[in-house]
Parts: sequence; structure tokens; C-alpha cells
Amino acid sequence: MFRKESSFAPIVDNNSCILILGSFPSVLSVKHDFYYANKRNQFWPIMNEIFFGDAKTNLQRKNLVLHNKIALWDSVRVCERKNSSDSELKVMEGNDIKGLLEKYSQIHTIFFNGKKSQQVYNKYHKDIDIYTKALPSTSPAHAAMKYEEKLQIYQKNIEERLL
Repeated sequence: MFRKESSFAPIVDNNSCILILGSFPSVLSVKHDFYYANKRNQFWPIMNEIFFGDAKTNLQRKNLVLHNKIALWDSVRVCERKNSSDSELKVMEGNDIKGLLEKYSQIHTIFFNGKKSQQVYNKYHKDIDIYTKALPSTSPAHAAMKYEEKLQIYQKNIEERLL
């Protein structure tokens, strides 16, 4: 049975210059009311390694990304879904990425955490002129790539775009 759900508010401030877009929060993330809450998701371990952090709580994680000029949000605002799988998302509406970028004009880069996020963004935001790039999904469902490879890709791309 499909359930209608809405995404989280963005984590962003006036220092953010890179926006990392996921597709939509997982069932566990919704339960814990925070981005990438599945313990098997590699997003927070990657951020901790890149920025020499030890963030474990939601507040520490929020502060870690904001302190390092990273904003977080999702491409999907409203959807219907059965489970956490991106293949099960029935996208009803994309987030207002253009509005966010107008409000936080210092953001110059969007990285997609996986292909679904990029697909949804491309569907709703063909007219935005900004540097974008898809990075590998940090989801436990994307086990084809090793953690070390994902870490290297995220680190290289983030370091290149942090000005």
C-alpha cells in the first residue's frame, strides 16, 4: 500500500555553497526525523571522514555540514511510496530548488546523492544555471561500490567545489 509523505525542510544557512540533494528520506529517516538516519547509510561516515568530524547526534551532524558550507535537501517534496526504495517512489511534486537557490544565492554547486535525485531534479528544474554532478548513492541499497570508492569520489568533488 502506498503512503503519501512529505520531505524534510532543508538544512542550509548563509554560508552554504554546496547543496547535496538526496531523492527522498528513507522510512528510517522519517522515523528519526533526520537526513540519512539508516545506520547502514554511508553519508554521515563519509562526511565525518572528509571533515575530520565525529558527529553522532542529529545536531552534531547538522552543525558538521553547515560549518563546512554544505546544505542538504531532497529533490522530491511530496511522493507516494511503499518502502524506502527509490524505484518505489511515485513522485508527485519536486522541491522548490529554484526558490532555495534564489534565497541562498551563494550556493554554486549541486551534488546528487544518487541517480534518482538527479532524475527528479532534471524533470522539474531544466532552467537553473548551476554546476551539477551526480555522485554515488550512499544508501545501503547501492552496495555495488565499496565505501572507500564512495569516500574518495565525495572527497575529491567536495574539495574541488569548496571555494
